[in-house]
Amino acid sequence: MTSDVRPAAVEAQGWGWRHASRIAWAVRDVTLRIEPGERVLLLGASGAGKSTLLHGLAGVLGGDEEGDAEGRLLIDGAPASASRGGAGLVLQDPDSQVILARVGDDVAFGCENLGIPREEIWRRVDEALDAVGLDVPLDRPTKALSGGQKQRLALAGALAMRPGLLLLDEPTANLDPAGVVEVRDAVERMLQTQRTTLIVVEHRLGVWLPLIDRVIVLGDGGIIADGRPEQVLAAQGERLADAGVWVPGRPPRHPAPPVASPGEALLTGRDLAVARVRGTAVASGIDVDVRAGSVLAITGPNGAGKSTLGLTLAGLLPPVAGAVTASDALAAGAAAQPIRWTSRELLTRVGTVFQEPEHQLLASTVQDELAIGARSLGLSEAEIAERSDELLQRLRLDRLAKANPYTLSGGEKRRLTVAAALITRPRVLMLDEPTFGQDARTWQELVAILAALRDDGAALIAVTHDLDVIAALHAERFELRGAA
Repeated sequence: MTSDVRPAAVEAQGWGWRHASRIAWAVRDVTLRIEPGERVLLLGASGAGKSTLLHGLAGVLGGDEEGDAEGRLLIDGAPASASRGGAGLVLQDPDSQVILARVGDDVAFGCENLGIPREEIWRRVDEALDAVGLDVPLDRPTKALSGGQKQRLALAGALAMRPGLLLLDEPTANLDPAGVVEVRDAVERMLQTQRTTLIVVEHRLGVWLPLIDRVIVLGDGGIIADGRPEQVLAAQGERLADAGVWVPGRPPRHPAPPVASPGEALLTGRDLAVARVRGTAVASGIDVDVRAGSVLAITGPNGAGKSTLGLTLAGLLPPVAGAVTASDALAAGAAAQPIRWTSRELLTRVGTVFQEPEHQLLASTVQDELAIGARSLGLSEAEIAERSDELLQRLRLDRLAKANPYTLSGGEKRRLTVAAALITRPRVLMLDEPTFGQDARTWQELVAILAALRDDGAALIAVTHDLDVIAALHAERFELRGAA
């Protein structure tokens, strides 16, 4: 993959942004200069404004009607908002970046908008898909891809454009360990052949440290650290860890082991076949038990059907074959099969946290989002307020109670959807990538909450690539390899 790409220079002069529906600024007082060809790792606590800065550089924050801006944000000396197309952006949520119905067309979309000749476009499409390890036909429907595959698709689309500035917002968050390495290697190969300026946002440093030459850390007062990785981590490692940055050698604290052995099976799956697209099984021959007082971790490569199995166990997707049945204690007078339960019957029995937080946001404020399930149960406003306030404080969302959920960072949205599932106190909780987008501090707090639920007798299902959360929760690992 070679080209005569001209790397971009980036400059921020006292830059800040606040969404129209939020009181607090998402990011403020950012002053920096990134030289052409530099490779920057952008760090900071969840909600520090990392994604907002990337969106600003890509020119996709919107105009005055969407929020307030201060200072200047420049690419090669021109306003970033006037440089759209010069930056390739891979978003935190890959679903929001899927545009067209077929894989090949989606990767080609950015190139077509840049006016690249057709023959060159399709050569780039093939190269980009190969680079990110997405080995699927060009006519594969994008709706048939898993979340991790969509993440690779988004990266392929950005690489095919060969931008002077590549902006990656947690590009490996939903990938299996092998996929993380593949994507990192794909970016490395690109950087070896073209001097693109790179800014990558990640909470965990290890995978990217070999590629980058500068670390910038955002905090409440703008930039709180800036320099070569070894210098920043050596001089300010303790301070950064206290602020929530994942610093190598300073892991977050794990909760205590389970207080009791697992109890009865609340959900049982026998000879299951599950399908993401109706009628086409992605995994089959599955026997699984979900037990009270335990955590079942569903693991496996991207595309194996992990999320699909989780949604099937949660009563939101019908199995292609076999059956999911609930114990008498969990069904409590409802039908034996969760797929037949009404939404109200599910509320106190099985809660679900989707892989993409945006798929379950309904209200115009964080506070109202939390109250939806509780009001459906007929709880008093006093009880709703008590439950909401506790969850908002524990998950560090209290300062955002009046904000529109869609203006939150990816990590904040994840914690909100977990809180919305917890407020109805279901006996079974299915969480798809529960620690996505979390800094070390919020990761620790979220894991502590899940451990407490387990010890109170709840059954947890975690679809995850996070090996640390599996260890921290002493989870039983259920490896999924796809259709038999």
